[in-house]
This record gives sequence, structure tokens and C-alpha cells, in this order.
Amino acid sequence: MEAESEPYVRLATMRQLHQAVADLNTARSLADTLQTVADGIVAGLGYELACVNLVRPDGDLVVASFAGNSAAEALITGRVGSRSSWERRLSMGEAWDELRFIPHTDGWILLDDDVPQWHTEGPEPRFEDEWHPQDRLYAPMYASGGGLDLLGVISVDRPRNGRRPGAWGREALQMYTSQAAIAISNARLRANMQRALVRLEREQQALRASEESFRQAFEYAPSGMAIAEMGGDQHGRLLRTNDALCRLLGRPASVLRRYSFADLVHPEDIGTLLRTSAEGGRAELRLGRRDGTYLWVSLRNSVVADTTDGPRFLLTHVEDIEERKRHELHLAHRASHDALTGLPNSAELRSRLSSRLCERPHSVATTAVEALDAAYGDVDDPDARTHGYDVDSVPGGPYDHHVHAVAPDTGDDDGAKGLAVLFCDLDGFKSINDRFGHHTGDAVLIEVARRLTTCVRDGDTVARLGGDEFVVLADGLGAADAADLAVRLRNAIIPPIRVDGRAVRVGASFGIGWAACGMTAEEVLRSADQRMYVEKRSRSKVHRRAG
Repeated sequence: MEAESEPYVRLATMRQLHQAVADLNTARSLADTLQTVADGIVAGLGYELACVNLVRPDGDLVVASFAGNSAAEALITGRVGSRSSWERRLSMGEAWDELRFIPHTDGWILLDDDVPQWHTEGPEPRFEDEWHPQDRLYAPMYASGGGLDLLGVISVDRPRNGRRPGAWGREALQMYTSQAAIAISNARLRANMQRALVRLEREQQALRASEESFRQAFEYAPSGMAIAEMGGDQHGRLLRTNDALCRLLGRPASVLRRYSFADLVHPEDIGTLLRTSAEGGRAELRLGRRDGTYLWVSLRNSVVADTTDGPRFLLTHVEDIEERKRHELHLAHRASHDALTGLPNSAELRSRLSSRLCERPHSVATTAVEALDAAYGDVDDPDARTHGYDVDSVPGGPYDHHVHAVAPDTGDDDGAKGLAVLFCDLDGFKSINDRFGHHTGDAVLIEVARRLTTCVRDGDTVARLGGDEFVVLADGLGAADAADLAVRLRNAIIPPIRVDGRAVRVGASFGIGWAACGMTAEEVLRSADQRMYVEKRSRSKVHRRAG
């Protein structure tokens, strides 16, 4: 099972990875993009050294950028390694999905080939997964479009934690490499497009040649591109689209010419589109396809200007980022949910509970006069007569839009409803782990999570706090309702659970707490936890036996 701190580490790593990917889109030239790729690995992925080897037109690879060591950068930047030597390296060692790892035990035969390399110093590893100074890790980059056209190779060295990257680190490096390949391809494409646009502003003869060059770059670009009208009544209307954009949106060019991007964007993203600057603007939003579905794209604008009349039309580059968005959602889910049961984890539970609480305790006005005094201030107060009423200081007033959480009176069920917090601790779970092993214990936890989830409403939350502790958040319950729910949940857990042909039993103790504004999430959970232990001690051991 995962350590409790691992989701926080993963969330921090995901943020660093997102920042490194975002930086790739800020570079204005191919050289800046290549250096940004190397810098992003050192700054965001936890390696001390990174090198980008770019394929030249003749097929060999040149060291295009380096980060992490100025002496090594001066030594090998600009040096060339043959394609055959690189292909040999990419076929050796261990294949980590698309990555290639060559341990020091296999790399000695590479010391004399012509691939530029640096030698790091360091002690011999003491552990099996510790990084050796002669270990090598390569991440090949391929041109967009799903082919195997090698664009370059990223080399990394010396992880800051001193260990070989695990599955999480490998996935992060592989995702970053994929985005780096797209950024480099786009930088090359933008450079070609900019050269074409410069030629458009020159003499008439050069203009005709440049128009043909632009047409080919536009039509055969691997990613979607569009030309839209700029200014006037038809501002934003698509004038021309390439085949890649037509395939992306599932619509022929003749149909797309009837629309603007404002007609195709998801209703929730229209504000993002309108805020996007025409010149150099960039946005990530969803565009509608012919089948009614929406696709996540990265949209980048640039203005194609006429030297005489000023801006004439808008050139928009559209990149498919659906897979990256899916990865982001997947990583976010893994960071906020328990890996074993799939339930919200401790951090997500506290986040949901805190969102219902505020710092000010809710005071209930008992009479109409008191309600008016609470809303408009006490007329006997000199400050109230002088300054009027203070809306922000009146919790529950007419301008307070927060729905305050109030704990019902458990001693006298007056029909009040509140947010119940049911703290569940399994009885006898430790003996199952000790007798039958963690495999059986994990299966029990998974089944208990399933039973708890099936017994609550759609809007309720069932979370795993850790170990054999679960918490249920159920809003809109009175004291009697919460007690009945605890009984139903306990009765759902008690029936035998079959694991590998063996029936085991666990019991459950529940403590019922109530969330109320003025309390913190920790105080609410601690209150429910204490009530659970009171309930556990009040029951005889014979009723808590399980196994």
C-alpha cells in the first residue's frame, strides 16, 4: 500500500511537470526551445544533467543544448555522433516503455564510440536501485503523427535522489519527452512559417514564390491550421483550413468555412477564447466535432499583416492535446484517491470537508426582531448609526452566500439537519492481516469500501482515511438519520467476506460527529474519532470479534 505522503509528492511532481511543459510554449525560436527542453529536465524532473541531441539533415545527431554543468556544456555542445552509434545505443540495455536504460555493467563497450559523452564522478552504489556514475538513460523523441521518424534523443544523468527512476519518474520523463518533441516540431514549423511570411512582404516575384511555399507548409502541416478573417462584420470567420484540422474536427473544409472558432468552442470555454490575444495569444480549450463530442486543443494565434493595409487575417495553429489532458486528469485522480480502494484519500477528504466550513460560527436568530438586528445592525450602537450596517460582519445575513454548517442538537431531535461525519474503524482487521496475510487484508478493505459506497446516496462521500479507518460525509441528516445510517453501514460490513475460498468477518465501530462552521476539518474528524472510541469501548468484545 502507498505511503501517506506519496500523493503529496506526486502532486508536487505533477505541478513541476506542468510548469516545465508550459515553459516549452514560451520559447520564441528553435534554439530557445532546445535550451528550454534541457533546462526543464533539470528544473522540473529531478536530474542534475540533461542533454538534447538533435537529428541533422544528414541523419547524424548533434548536441544542440545542455543544462546542469557549464564545463560539460562547453566541452560537448556542437559535437556530432553518428546515426549508427546512436541506433546501437537505443537497441541496448533495458527498454522502459519508450525509454532506454543502459546500466554501467553493459555500458563499458560504449566508451570508445563517437557519441559525445561526459564522465561523472561518484562513489560505487550501495543499493540495487542506486544510480551508478556510468549508468545511461535515453529518451528518444519522435516527430508528431504517430510514426517512428526520429527527431532527437534526450540524455539525462545523476538523479537528485541518487536512485534510478521508478515507474512514476519514468512516466513523467516520457510525458515530458513527448511534449518536447511537439514543441521542437512546432518551433521548426513556426520558423518556416515566419520565413514564408517575411518573403510575402517583398517584391511581387518573390511574393508569388513565397505564397507557394506558404501554401505547402499550411496544407501539409502535421497539425491543424486555419486562416480567419480579421476585422469587419465577418471577424473570426474561417477562410481556409488544412486537411489536418478537417480530420481533427471531422468536418470538410467547405463546412468549416461557414463557422468561426466561437461557433465551435465549448460553451464553458467561450470566455477563454475571447480572452485570447490575437497576436501571440495562446489558449487551451475544447472544440466541437461533427459527432457532437468535444476535443481538447491548444490554440495559438498570430497576425499575418499586409504592409499597406495593416492586419488582414489571423493564422491559427491548432494542436491536439486530448491525450495530455487525459493524463493530467489521471494524475490528478491518482493524487487525490486511494490506490487500493479507489476512494477519496485523506487529503481529498479534508479538502471536501474544509470547503463546507468557514471560520465564523453560525448564529441563529431566534426572533424576527433579532433577525432584523442581525441584518441591519443594532440601532443603539453608535457605530451602526454613524456608519450603517456592516454586511461582511453578519454571518447568515442577507448578503452571506455561504451555506453554514450547523450541528443538530443530538440530545433533542428537533428536526434540524446537518453534515454528519461518520468515523468507521474495522474491528478484528489486524487479526486477519496477521493470520492470512496482507493480500487477504487488502481484499477485505476493497470489499468494505464497496459495501460502504453502495449504502450511501450519490452526493455523499466515502473516503479511506488510512489503514482500516473510513469516513463517511452525509449532508442533510438529523441525529436519528445519522444513527440509522451508522446501523445500516455496520450491518452491511458484518456479513462474511470470501477471499480465495475462505470466509472472513470483520466488525465495525462508528462514531458520529457533526461539521459546524467555526471548527476546522481536523477538529471535526477528531471529534468523530473520539466518539468512535467511546462507542467501541462501550460494546463488549464478544460483539466486536471478527476473523
